Amino acid sequence: MAREKIISLESTGGEDEQFNASLRPTRLDECIGVADLLEKLRISIAAARGRDEAMEHVLLHGPPGLGKTTLAYVIANEMGSTIRVTSGPALTRAGDLIGILTNLERRDVLFIDEVHRLPPAVEEYIYPAMEDFKVDFVVDSGMHSRTINLPLKPFTLIGATTRAGLLSPPLRTRFGITHHLDFWSADELLARLRMSAAMLKLKCDPAALELLAGRARGTPRIANRLLRRCRDYAQVKGDGRLTVAAVEAALKLEAIDALGLDELDRRMLRTIIEVYKSGPVGIEAVAATLGEETDTLVDVVEPFLLQIGMLARTRRGRLATLKAYEHLGVKHLAPPPSPQLFEAE
Repeated sequence: MAREKIISLESTGGEDEQFNASLRPTRLDECIGVADLLEKLRISIAAARGRDEAMEHVLLHGPPGLGKTTLAYVIANEMGSTIRVTSGPALTRAGDLIGILTNLERRDVLFIDEVHRLPPAVEEYIYPAMEDFKVDFVVDSGMHSRTINLPLKPFTLIGATTRAGLLSPPLRTRFGITHHLDFWSADELLARLRMSAAMLKLKCDPAALELLAGRARGTPRIANRLLRRCRDYAQVKGDGRLTVAAVEAALKLEAIDALGLDELDRRMLRTIIEVYKSGPVGIEAVAATLGEETDTLVDVVEPFLLQIGMLARTRRGRLATLKAYEHLGVKHLAPPPSPQLFEAE
C-alpha cells in the first residue's frame, strides 16, 4: 500500500481540514509573515470600512499551503462580512456563478480557489461583475433573444491560484491587490507552531518545535499537519509531552528526512538521476515513470525542490543538481550537468 504523502501541500479534507480550521487565525494581527501584504490589507480594509464600501478585489498566488484561504477568511472577518467559498472547477456553467453573485449581500466576500481553472464561458461573466457590479446574460435565442441586466450588490472577489501564469490578462488586471506568497522562514514557522501548540494546550520542549519548523518545507499547513502527527505519537508512545526524541521518532516513521523531504521527493530525484542520467527530462516522462500525476509533481513536489536547489528547470526539462546527489548520497554515477548549460525555463 502506498504511503500517504504527509507533506502534501493539498488539504485532505475531513478531520485534517477541521484541524487546520481550528488553528486558523481570524484577525490580521494574528497572521504571521507577509508583512508587506498585511500592511496593504490593513490600509485597504480600513479605507473601505471608513467609506462603507466593499474592499477592492484581491488575487493571491503561490504554492499551496501558504495561507491564501486563511487570508480570505481573515479579510472577511475584518470587514465584518460573510464569505462564500467556491472553486474554479466547481463553476462549470454561467448559471452557477450568477446564482452565487446574485445572493451576495453588500460588502460580502466571494473566495474562488483555483481561479485559473474557471471555464472561459464562466470567466466572461466575472468581468462586468468585478468592474460594474452587474451581470448581463442572454435568454432565449434567435429573434426572440434578449439581454437581461442584473445589478449586484458591491462585493469583494478574492482569487487564489497556484499558477498565476495561467490567468488570462483581462481577469488578472481586474484585481486591485495582487500578491505572491512565498515559502515561510524557519522563524515564521516556529512562531506559527508555538501559537498552534498553545491553542492545542500541548506541552512541548522548545527544541522540539524548532526541529518541526526545520522539517515543514516552509509551509504552515505542513507544519500544523506534522504537529498533529507528532502529538499523536507522543500521546501513544510517550507521556504526551512533545520532546525532540518523540518528534524524531514520529518523523522517521513518516520517512521524512532532515530537510523535510519524503519518499516521493526522493523517488523523483533518484528517478531523474538514475533513470534519466540527471536529465534534462520532461516532467511528463518523470510522472509516467513514477506512476504519479503530472500536476502532483508540478504543484506539490517541485516547488520546494526548486527552492532548496535540488532541482533545476530548463526549457529542455528537469535537472537534478549536485546538491541532490549529495543529499541522496549518490556517488557512483556521473556528476550532473550544470543548469547553466541549458537555457532556463
